Amino acid sequence: MKKFRTNMAFNIMSGIVLLLILVIVISEYIGYNSFTKVLSEQYSDQAYRTAYTALGLVDGSKLSKYLEEGGTSEEYEASRLGMEELCNRQNSTFIYVIIPSDDYRKITFVYNTVNRDSGFEPYEVGLVKDTTNEEYRGIYRDIYEHGLDKAMVVRDTGFIETGSHITELVPVKDGQHVTGILCVQRQMEALDTARRNYVRDVAAATMAPILVILVLYWIYLNNRLILPVKMITKEAERFASENSKPERTLSSQITHSDEIGVLARSIDQMIDETLMFISNLTEVTAAREKTSTQLAVATTIQQNSLPQKFPAFPERDDFDIYASMTPALEVGGDFYNFYLIDDDHLAMVIADVSDKGIGAALFMMVSNILLENRTMLGGSPAEILKFTNERLCAHNDMSMFVTVWMGIMEISTGHIVAANAGHEYPMIRRGNGSFELYNDGPHSPMLGITDGISFKEYELQLDKGGALYLYTDGVAEAENKDHEQFGTERTLEVLNRDPDASPEQIAANVKAAISEFVKDAPQFDDTTMLCVKRLK
Repeated sequence: MKKFRTNMAFNIMSGIVLLLILVIVISEYIGYNSFTKVLSEQYSDQAYRTAYTALGLVDGSKLSKYLEEGGTSEEYEASRLGMEELCNRQNSTFIYVIIPSDDYRKITFVYNTVNRDSGFEPYEVGLVKDTTNEEYRGIYRDIYEHGLDKAMVVRDTGFIETGSHITELVPVKDGQHVTGILCVQRQMEALDTARRNYVRDVAAATMAPILVILVLYWIYLNNRLILPVKMITKEAERFASENSKPERTLSSQITHSDEIGVLARSIDQMIDETLMFISNLTEVTAAREKTSTQLAVATTIQQNSLPQKFPAFPERDDFDIYASMTPALEVGGDFYNFYLIDDDHLAMVIADVSDKGIGAALFMMVSNILLENRTMLGGSPAEILKFTNERLCAHNDMSMFVTVWMGIMEISTGHIVAANAGHEYPMIRRGNGSFELYNDGPHSPMLGITDGISFKEYELQLDKGGALYLYTDGVAEAENKDHEQFGTERTLEVLNRDPDASPEQIAANVKAAISEFVKDAPQFDDTTMLCVKRLK
């Protein structure tokens, strides 16, 4: 089971299948409710038309007379037979006429015709019964006292003597005066059968297309992502053990123009540069020159893996973003990243690997690539961190780990969904206010320590003019010669000197303040920061 949990193909397909199931359930639920609503309206409309047809068979001025006579007159019998024929022809269960008591708590039956196939027996003329419930009592009052011209009652829960049904009620009048109430009852059995058939037919109709979609998407995903990632992984393992040029380069086998293709070309370039470095290293006698060459290659690779061009999105006028990393050594373990998932969603990442130097830089690059590639497949920050953690734990013999803060902002609204895996608290400026420390609660575990864990999410709102400042511990923990730390309070103080400044200026202000604070003291930790500001 652990093997399946760490298998990328299994995890991705499981997510897709669960998403499809969720979409199907929601679609069926919406369709079922819409279908039921339309069918119920038709059902009610037919009962309503039956009720108004039946009104033509009832003389409202003679209801009291019919009660006194006990329904024995030829005139009464003729109208009763007409009502009975209408009840059978319209497939109604009952058509009956009642006169409520003054307090509407009891009803007296004047007519009660029953469908011949219903299995029920008609009530006698003059039978008095208690009003079924308060809903009926309220409708009787509204018909008699407030001029209600029609009403419908649905009874489909609890014990019902005559089964689940709907009843349409209309007033019987003598001129402008209400003398009784005519009711048409229809059973819900046909409606329930139609709803069951709908669910069955929709499920049958959607199953085949869904299977076809899954198979086609699996083929696409396997060719586009799974196989290329396996090839890259295999080549990385081969190169790590052999340190030799491959027979075929990854870029000759993976010709995609997406991030996977970029990764393949980057690996080829890294292999070429690494082999070149090894070749140069054997020719260089001075240890310092060897180290410089190594670090130069690593620094170039690391710098090229992070966004360096600013403004990053010159075509956008609704937000501005800036980031920087200053490693304590030639290469560092900190990193940041940001990228548009689509036109309205911006992903932001800031992280800190547990070590420094070449090893941390490589671990940082792997972490950064995993985060970005998984983000482009869709999902929330918690899902992306979970996937990245599983992959890091599967190949982490050096027991390194990385703290990560990740957020995805809906640019049009400023709504941010974020997850914090052991990283520093962010600092936020709400609207035109001041920057403040945002305590996002107990952190989730850092990535790379243990697999099989989930990550918590929370939400932030970035209003117009608001800004979010992210940083690594190298900012707050920068020390002067007396080992006094710069701290979060000083960081907030610097941010609030000019809280409305651009992200680039905010980063410059913090850098200048740290430099002034530490003076000649050596830098022991990487200093990385990212700031985003919502302009519209």
